[in-house]
Amino acid sequence: MKALLVYPNCPDTFWSFKHALKFIAKRAVYPPLGLLTVAAMLPDDWEPRLVDMNITPLRDEDLQWADVVLLSAMSVQTASVREVISRSHALQKPIIAGGPLFTSLPDDFADVEYLVLNEAEVTLPQFLHDFAGGQARHLYTSAEHADLRTTPQPRWALIDMARYASMNIQASRGCPFDCEFCNITALYGRIPRIKDTSQIIAELELLYQAGWRGNVFFVDDNFIGQKQLVKSTILPAISAWMAQRKHPFVFNTQVSLNLADDPALMRQMEQARFSTVFIGIESPHEASLTECNKTTNRNRDLLGGIRIIHQAGLQVQAGFIVGFDSDPASIFEQLIKFIQESGIVMAMVGLLNAMPGTRLYQRLREQKRLVGGTTGDNTDYSLNFAPSMAPETLLQGYRKIIESIYAPNAYYARLKQFLRTYRPRHRQRNVFRARYLLTVWKTAWALGMVEKERSYFWRLLFWALFHCPRQIPLAMILSVYGFHFRKSFEFNQPAIG
Repeated sequence: MKALLVYPNCPDTFWSFKHALKFIAKRAVYPPLGLLTVAAMLPDDWEPRLVDMNITPLRDEDLQWADVVLLSAMSVQTASVREVISRSHALQKPIIAGGPLFTSLPDDFADVEYLVLNEAEVTLPQFLHDFAGGQARHLYTSAEHADLRTTPQPRWALIDMARYASMNIQASRGCPFDCEFCNITALYGRIPRIKDTSQIIAELELLYQAGWRGNVFFVDDNFIGQKQLVKSTILPAISAWMAQRKHPFVFNTQVSLNLADDPALMRQMEQARFSTVFIGIESPHEASLTECNKTTNRNRDLLGGIRIIHQAGLQVQAGFIVGFDSDPASIFEQLIKFIQESGIVMAMVGLLNAMPGTRLYQRLREQKRLVGGTTGDNTDYSLNFAPSMAPETLLQGYRKIIESIYAPNAYYARLKQFLRTYRPRHRQRNVFRARYLLTVWKTAWALGMVEKERSYFWRLLFWALFHCPRQIPLAMILSVYGFHFRKSFEFNQPAIG
């Protein structure tokens, strides 16, 4: 059985980093970890081939080769998904689909032959059994959560690692918190499930043996969801392996803000060479945090917590949301001020969207406030519900935030504020090797010569030369990110009447 695994195209968004990838000659940030893992679950007599449309186009020859097409995607990839479905059916190729998009909206894909939903470790074996016997059903779903100790290692041989900026692995699924707007608990539950330590180390070793060096993203919904187990077992094992292998990787992941309450945990993460953590801050307004049940952020000094994490040598990336019913008219100015004072360089501000499966979606449906589907990109100025604030006011306020925080003067000021408080204890080894010299030249030429922000760029570098010379490579990287954000939002901004 020839199985073509297809990962659809991701549009230009905040997280695509498409404008930044050009500086390092990469095509995509991360490979499709889900499909690579599913490939390892297929029968031995199946021949898998993977096409990541973010790396190479999907050719008719690829589809003609296949007996079946396996498709996985997120909501933001819907347009590309429709194209793949249409092209596959035009060539009479049956589709097996799964992943977050299809699990959240199965009724939207009645034309797909086989929907294998929820967690593949649970539903895929039954489908494969029925498919082999010619008795496969249209829909396979289960409320059961997988035992991650049964999850196989991804089949990295199916991709060209050199085309990606980072690799990714998963240690756990699920989050102990239950934010109203988040679909993670709906998909994966509130009790984090974690792989055996030996599995995690084996996956790191597999990446190492495949020749990978550089960034590795732990895609966990909340890496510290089982804090004591992470502290007592996982991080010590990673640190020991990293030391044995002479620190070939730099890690980043997603955590909750209560990381700031645990100095020992932060030391362990930094010792293991975690450099960056993404945290959902959501709002500086206490009533909005209460509304969305962001319990871990309530009644705390948010700015102080961020500063503590920066001083521990971990860079905070953060997500923010506007559009809560509790947001006051002043929320836009509040958020701009908070982001600037925080020193969070990579601040992803999005409009509240009601994702199917969330408690927010259910509440708004009961209130008859839903007005359409969601694109999966909460930075594209789309709303799928009637907000309590006038929509025009909300959209104009959102635009003001974006135009303010990513304007060169604000962005470079925030970058400098971050570098003032950032205290890494270990030098990152993979930044200025010989093969990165071309990237340095591209950065200096584009940001220092061509773009209008060039004066801010050079002032930052000269400031860093005298105040934190070891962080000049990081300053250049974050300058490139700012360039991407400006370009991305510039291309995506619609007219607001």
